[in-house]
Amino acid sequence: MSSSPTTNVHIAPATPDDVPTLIALIRALAEYEKLAHQLRATPEALREHLFGPRPYAEAAIARVDGKAVGHAIWFHNYSTFLARPGIYLEDVFVLPDHRGHGVGRALLRHAAGIARERGCGRFEWSVLDWNQPAIDFYEKMGATVLPDWRIVRITGDSLETLARPQ
Repeated sequence: MSSSPTTNVHIAPATPDDVPTLIALIRALAEYEKLAHQLRATPEALREHLFGPRPYAEAAIARVDGKAVGHAIWFHNYSTFLARPGIYLEDVFVLPDHRGHGVGRALLRHAAGIARERGCGRFEWSVLDWNQPAIDFYEKMGATVLPDWRIVRITGDSLETLARPQ
């Protein structure tokens, strides 16, 4: 597989019609993380929590040539130390056949751009300690992997750099 960037990746906010696609991508993520036995998400619950009267999270889908190949799901948190909101990235996932082509970077840039637009002081997420390819990818983009918590955080110049259009 080539590691050249994908030029035709399109990132867009998820809609209620995307719930079945999101469920399939979440299932693929659970299988990749060897956590499928913990998966309890249902289309009804996801629809309610993303698009109901009180949305708890937001989602974006990455498509290449019209095919959904990845997703990101995030929600707001708050830093008392910064006295500013932040965004916590719950999921970022790209189907294995589409990795190494810029899809993951595009999803992270999309979410980082939202964090910047909303005046967030942090954009952070967690990574499993065995997932060295993901850790390497995040560090290459300027993220700091905190050794005790495995929380990934992008702030300041790194956030600005990640959110900047190419």
